[in-house]
Amino acid sequence: MSTKTGLTGSVFLSKLITQYAFIHEKTVGKTADEYIRQIGLRTGEWIEDFYGNREDDWSVNKYADVIVDLKNSIGGEFFISSITPEYVIVKADRCPFGEMVKDAPHLCNMTSSVFGGMASRKFGYGKVDLKKRIALGDLGCEVVIYFKPNEGVNGDVYENLLRTPENVDPFQWENETIVLLNEELRKSDELVIKLLDELESLKKHVDMEEMK
Repeated sequence: MSTKTGLTGSVFLSKLITQYAFIHEKTVGKTADEYIRQIGLRTGEWIEDFYGNREDDWSVNKYADVIVDLKNSIGGEFFISSITPEYVIVKADRCPFGEMVKDAPHLCNMTSSVFGGMASRKFGYGKVDLKKRIALGDLGCEVVIYFKPNEGVNGDVYENLLRTPENVDPFQWENETIVLLNEELRKSDELVIKLLDELESLKKHVDMEEMK
């Protein structure tokens, strides 16, 4: 059987994630940003273990190589645009979520928290400015990560982040965080169930009309 587009596991997963994120934002509003931020912080810490020991010191060049490699490993097309001791600029021609990220642009907060969290843990400070975003209609992404405070630039600030104790999974979240996220997910799930019920009701109505 032929299809109009190539359906792969990564395409399906990207669509599933972006649509769930879209519904999630509609049900819990701005709280969804913090939800995505927390996932990004923990994901970034988990990813660091793939690039050496947690105690390793990173140079700015190593940091830039890592954030580009991790994005490209999950389907993005990122590259280093500029490296200085004060900041790094990376750009992208493709988001790991593809064009589907436009359905849920707040997923960009995960890029911010992954990049910023890594900078904070390795250098003590990170400020991430998402200058251009495919999710908002730009042709490409441009992200600047600063390693020192600078009130003259925009961005999300990450500093004094506590590292998960050794031999503890970063995804073993605190009870308070779990309770909050479970409540948000419950609201999202209730909306999904309501939408499914409405679709089923509409289907039955259409079937009845066709039988007349």
